[in-house]
Amino acid sequence: MLVLGIESSCDETGVALYDSEKGLVAEALHSQIDLHRIYGGVVPELASRDHIRKTLPLIDDVLQRAGLRGVDVDSIAYTAGPGLAGALMVGGSIARSLGLAWNIPVLGVHHMEGHLLAPLMSDPRPSFPFVALLVSGGHTQLVAVEGIGAYRLLGESVDDAAGEAFDKVAKMLGLPYPGGPEVAKIAEGGTPGRFEFPRPMTNRPGLDFSFSGLKTFVLNTVNQHGGQGALDEQTRADIAYAFQEAVVATLVIKCRRALEQTRYKGLLIAGGVSANTRLREALEKLVRAERAALYCPELRFCSDNGAMIAFAGCQRLMAGQHDDLGIVVRPRWNLESLPAVAHVF
Repeated sequence: MLVLGIESSCDETGVALYDSEKGLVAEALHSQIDLHRIYGGVVPELASRDHIRKTLPLIDDVLQRAGLRGVDVDSIAYTAGPGLAGALMVGGSIARSLGLAWNIPVLGVHHMEGHLLAPLMSDPRPSFPFVALLVSGGHTQLVAVEGIGAYRLLGESVDDAAGEAFDKVAKMLGLPYPGGPEVAKIAEGGTPGRFEFPRPMTNRPGLDFSFSGLKTFVLNTVNQHGGQGALDEQTRADIAYAFQEAVVATLVIKCRRALEQTRYKGLLIAGGVSANTRLREALEKLVRAERAALYCPELRFCSDNGAMIAFAGCQRLMAGQHDDLGIVVRPRWNLESLPAVAHVF
């Protein structure tokens, strides 16, 4: 089965072709970073308009790269949620229109399931069951994964997601959007031990996260040193280092608890923050101590992309799942509500 995947949940337009027998055939990605950078964050209306401009040209580009035509596509998968409603509507409308024109099935895919399954596009693949840490700008969740669609939420952030906290701390430090990579970059020059930030919610049982208090701690530290404009480069780097270490340590502590609670021997990380080098190093150390295995997506599949949507959609389409003629858009969508399907990879 040849699946066209369309991702348009936020500020990146992703298109890909995935073949159930050949794997990833072709992909293309357009980032809106330059568009939103001057505003310091994503502007939903601008994001939607840019998806309108870019999606069809990207589909044409991917088909040309693959040496295929639209009539060669067997089915279409698009991101139906969670995400920005307007941006989701763009991808959904285009997917449904092409589905009608080509007379093929169309399926709305859960964005976070796309992230969760992204590491399965590469070898080695984890075997079920395993623990998944989904960590991005909008989500921080620990999930027990027994199969595709067989998800049990173990814990999640009660306020800011980890990626959101990175972006907000970047603003406090006067760094450009998107903040996560910028904080990680200057943290490389930070001085260990100069600042010690709290590891939130690690002194109590449970697997939920909270990064709002840590964010406030960073702001207070910045203000104690004269505010953003008064920070010298070394102090800026030292604060970034302490913040990143606090986030990484918190995620590691919770992942250790999840592995101990489930007794699973596989830990998978996915989402934009899974590209963070320091986090990967710390989790590698954790799984060695726990005699478990770590599975990460390729760096190109950490951020939003069409390949993960095409792959996740392929698993469900091959199992016979598809939508009716309506356009399904769910800005909020519970991962646990997804039906289980047999995986085909």
